[in-house]
Amino acid sequence: MNEIEILTCLSHPNLVTLFGCTSRHSRELLLVYEYIPNGTVADHLHGDQAKDGSLAWPIRMKIAIETASALAYLHDSDIIHRDVKTDNILLDNDFCVKVGDFGLSRLFPNHATHVSTAPQGTPGYVDPEYHRCYQLTNKSDVYSFGVVLIELISSLPAVDINRHRDEINLANIAVNRIQNQAIHELIDPSLGFESDPSIERMTFSVAEVAFRCLQLDMDMRPTMKEIMEALMEIQAYKDENAGKIIDDGSALTTRTPPTSPDKRCCVVEEQSGASFTSFGDQ
Repeated sequence: MNEIEILTCLSHPNLVTLFGCTSRHSRELLLVYEYIPNGTVADHLHGDQAKDGSLAWPIRMKIAIETASALAYLHDSDIIHRDVKTDNILLDNDFCVKVGDFGLSRLFPNHATHVSTAPQGTPGYVDPEYHRCYQLTNKSDVYSFGVVLIELISSLPAVDINRHRDEINLANIAVNRIQNQAIHELIDPSLGFESDPSIERMTFSVAEVAFRCLQLDMDMRPTMKEIMEALMEIQAYKDENAGKIIDDGSALTTRTPPTSPDKRCCVVEEQSGASFTSFGDQ
C-alpha cells in the first residue's frame, strides 16, 4: 500500500511505472508494473550479465545522470526513496534507467527537517548519520547515491566480506583512496581511463562528486539537484574547465550552466489479458 500511495502521485521517465493493482479474494495485493527487460545495474556490474565492455563509460555516465534525475524529482515531490542501490536501478534494452522498489520509501511531511524512524535499508548503502541518530532526511538518499557512483566507476560491489575488514564497505575504500589522492586505484581499468584523458577527467570528477555525497556530516552533502547538474556538466566537458568541481565548503557547484537532461521515455509494451485497477492515463 505504501508503494501504491507513493507511485500514484509520481510521473517521471526514469521511475518505474505502476500500471495498477489487484487483490486475490481481498487477501493478496498484487502490483502490476511495466516490464523492464535488461536487469539491474547490479546485474551488469557484479552479476550474471557482468562482462568486460558491457557497460562502457558513456553508458555508466548516462545511468548516473538519469538516476540522479529520478531522485531529484522524488525529493522535489517530498519523497525519500530510502533504499537507493544498484539492485533497485533497472535498465531497459537501451540502458535507460528505471528506478524501482518503493517499499521503504517515505512521504516527507511539509516543512519538516527530518523524520525520526528506525534505520532501514541495505548494508553498505545506509547513511551512517541516519543509522546513528535515527533521523531520516533526503541527504540519506544522497549518501546511498554516492555509493552507487563509486560502484559505477570501480565496478566493485558495495559490500564484500572477502575484502580486508577495513574495506568491506566500498564507501570506506572510496573515502580512503580519495583522501590519499589515489583515485586511480579506485577506477576500473577496463573503462580505459589510462589511455583516454577525457575518461580520466570524467571518472576523477565523478569520484569527487561521490566523495561529497559520502560526507559523514549530512549538511556537507550536496542536494540531488546539485549532483545532477554537476554530473551533466562533467558529461558535457565543453572546454578545459567544464565539469571542474568547485569546493565552496558547503555545496557542490559547477562553472557553467548545465544543459537539459535527456527526458526520453522508454517504450512500454501494452499489457493484455490482465484485470487490474489503473492509475492515471496510460
